[in-house]
Amino acid sequence: MLTISLVLLVEHTTGSYGKAGAAAAVTGVAMALCAPGAGRLADRHGQSAVLVPGVALHAASVCTLVVLTLAHAPMWALLTAAVPAGATVPQIGPMVRSRWATALNDPVGGVSPLLQTAAAFESVTDEFTFVVGPILATAMCTGIHPAAGLIAEALLTLAGGWLFAAQRRTAPPPQRRTAEGARHRTSALSVPGVQALVAAFVGIGAVFGGMQVSVTAVTQEAGHPGLNGLVYGTFAAGNMLAGVAYGALSWRRSPRRRLLTAYGALTLACVPLWAAQSLPLVSGLVLVVGLCIAPALITGYTLVEALVPVGTRTEAFTWLTGAVALGQAAAVTAAGLLADGVGAGGAFCVPLTGTAAAFAMIAMLRKHLVPQPSTVPAAGVIGHRPAVTVD
Repeated sequence: MLTISLVLLVEHTTGSYGKAGAAAAVTGVAMALCAPGAGRLADRHGQSAVLVPGVALHAASVCTLVVLTLAHAPMWALLTAAVPAGATVPQIGPMVRSRWATALNDPVGGVSPLLQTAAAFESVTDEFTFVVGPILATAMCTGIHPAAGLIAEALLTLAGGWLFAAQRRTAPPPQRRTAEGARHRTSALSVPGVQALVAAFVGIGAVFGGMQVSVTAVTQEAGHPGLNGLVYGTFAAGNMLAGVAYGALSWRRSPRRRLLTAYGALTLACVPLWAAQSLPLVSGLVLVVGLCIAPALITGYTLVEALVPVGTRTEAFTWLTGAVALGQAAAVTAAGLLADGVGAGGAFCVPLTGTAAAFAMIAMLRKHLVPQPSTVPAAGVIGHRPAVTVD
């Protein structure tokens, strides 16, 4: 709800998609830069210790941003306020996935075969929020008040974050390090396979960000701004349905090959978006794009389990979510400028450009998407050996 509510509020007060996209981009960049640090702190000190103050700071930051926007503060003030709003976004998604990995720890067999199912389940529940969130945010911004979406996001994040932090039984134990261990500690990003996955997730973020601005612009051009959440919800619904199907199947191909296949399909699905004119056609095309997102996301989250040591698990997940935020930030900026300059058709070129560039990067780095002995954790934890067929 954060990005789409911010786009709608700033566009309402300034009349510019470019300015709205810039404000949303700042939140995305701030999140991308700060998320790995939050992941490292959660690995070291525990998730609750990071979440409880973090969600309070986020709610306060979002409320400050709302006040400044409604007061028609200068753009530099809005961009400045957007920094803490993005930097304090709670990394609950990576924390949940880290909990699943801990719960499915198989000391005898290594990576549990249920891990892919858990990743698919998380993708489905994530996408359910992507279906409901944009519809709810759009309805509140257009039907109640332009700031209602952001206020609701702050309140829901505060309540949900504290409720999640209270679930201590399922939280992974803090990985406290001795002075000797701290000297030898390396970031999850130093693993070459994680770097390849970061490139993939930047491209996925470009799809999310490009879609949010482009769909908003195309519904405005069609004279039906209230349908924005519904059309974007169609995209998220495709993602959710694909996640259900993907998690229910038993795959024989290796995750590396599945990632390349899914990403190639995603790139192709983005090709015709720029030429779509009618809302029914746009809805159908974004549904197809959504169907291609989930396989790439789920495979990426499954792969990272076999690539990183247990002590950097939450951090690794936050690098991926941060990469999505970074790609989203770049995309909403570019799509906003294109929507102002040439219309929704030009803005729809952003998802295609982002996925095509990321696909080329993944293809070049594909050899790193297999666990290496130096990055494989010791026996007795998830990821101590790859549970995939190397192709």
